[in-house]
Amino acid sequence: MAAVGLGRRQTRSLHGCVFEIRQGYKSNDAKRQNADVSNAANAFAHRYLPVMLLLSVQIPDSLASRYARAHWLILRGKVAGTSTESTYAFASQVLGYDLADFFRRNSAAIKEETIAVFEGLLA
Repeated sequence: MAAVGLGRRQTRSLHGCVFEIRQGYKSNDAKRQNADVSNAANAFAHRYLPVMLLLSVQIPDSLASRYARAHWLILRGKVAGTSTESTYAFASQVLGYDLADFFRRNSAAIKEETIAVFEGLLA
């Protein structure tokens, strides 16, 4: 898998994937980044491919490059693309579920619930 610097032999030896699912990644917190890189190394040592599944496209290019060097596969939250670059293409093509449509259908309810939670926290 060229996207994360793995050859055919390394790819064949993988048992599967482990997923880190996030809304987006805007933090430049070095402690968080180091923990993510360490988690990836641990997963990779046990022959699992670490996959960061982002629901948005929010991740700095420099951080995405650092994670790719640590063998993370980063799926960005864009609707178009392949299953190895897009969260929503992955969900559709690999899982057989239209995650983008789920968010479209449930957008109003998600927004309403989010506002209710914030209002409750601020009251």
